[in-house]
This record gives sequence, C-alpha cells and structure tokens, in this order.
Amino acid sequence: MSEVRIMVSRNGSYYVQGKVLLVDHQGNEIPYEGEEVWLCRCGHSQTKPFCDGSHRKVWSKDNPNRPNP
Repeated sequence: MSEVRIMVSRNGSYYVQGKVLLVDHQGNEIPYEGEEVWLCRCGHSQTKPFCDGSHRKVWSKDNPNRPNP
C-alpha cells in the first residue's frame, strides 16, 4: 500500500498526494489523472470535487463574510 498525504491549506483546498480512489455519494468513481489532486472545501468550485481557485475570491480579505481562519 502506498502512502497518502493530505495537506489542509489555510483558507484553501485539500491537497492530496498519493494514489487514492475518489467516489461520489452514490459510490461512482470520480476519475482524475496522476497521484495528486486539489479538492475543494469552500463549496464554490465550478469543478467539484476539484478545486478551481474559487476560494481566493470567496475567502479574500476584502470579503466581510469570509470564515474565520
């Protein structure tokens, strides 16, 4: 079994290194290439479950509704 590492970015996404199987809520595999992936945790990505950088706008310092870090 290979090692998997999950790094949580401050006000950003989850960075996953290693071979993992992503599945949706119905158990269907979500394909991606390689052994690293950035996963959305802000909920605003247009490419869920993958991060598209939307957190930068949603959680920007200029946004008074941003969550506390």
